[in-house]
Amino acid sequence: MIRSFGISHVGQVRTNNEDSFAERPEMGLFAVADGMGGAQAGERASRITVDTLVERVRAAGPDAAVEELAEAVREANRNVRADAESSPEFSGMGTTVVAILASEPRASVVNVGDSRVYLFRNGALELVTSDHSWVNEVGRSLGLNDEQLRSHPYRNVLTRAVGAEADLEVQMIELDLEAGDLLLLCSDGLHGVAAESVLAEILARPAGLEEKGRALVDAVLERGAPDNVTALLVEYVPS
Repeated sequence: MIRSFGISHVGQVRTNNEDSFAERPEMGLFAVADGMGGAQAGERASRITVDTLVERVRAAGPDAAVEELAEAVREANRNVRADAESSPEFSGMGTTVVAILASEPRASVVNVGDSRVYLFRNGALELVTSDHSWVNEVGRSLGLNDEQLRSHPYRNVLTRAVGAEADLEVQMIELDLEAGDLLLLCSDGLHGVAAESVLAEILARPAGLEEKGRALVDAVLERGAPDNVTALLVEYVPS
């Protein structure tokens, strides 16, 4: 059995929320997308992406696996690019996306960009996905430390995003789930503001998913919340 709770907040600086998420426990599908682009383009790109994932996985049926989920992301990429070409105001729009497809006792994970999936198991927090960002793929290899990376002019540059290129490479991961596993899908408005130690402390609390989800957002709001923040918690409870 899968339990879940999702929450999104505009933050304390932005005027609109460009994050979107999909929470479909009956399908085992959960996704978070963090859009980018002028005007309403970012939220449009993220919404197109999560809607495409829902439609594609629904069409694939109960036998959908990681390959179908990855192809759904590629289809979302085509849809976002086509929509961007329809109007100058949407030109250049794009989005990150992380998604999981849970089918007892496994979870398929896909990722593009710097939104993340974490696994909280037996009191330990583990990052499942890899950020497709200049910081992670270039900056760290150059030996720059965290302080230098936080102020680097390329700190917000992504190396992959839905909508950016015609040919999109999608990270695919498969996890074996254990009783009590808790998965956290989140935008960088969460993990880029609250330290992983803070996330782990909140997830370890003897509380329900909704209370934990709201506490994650509150932790970011207490730190100024310079970006939109989205957290989607997915708990595996074997039937």
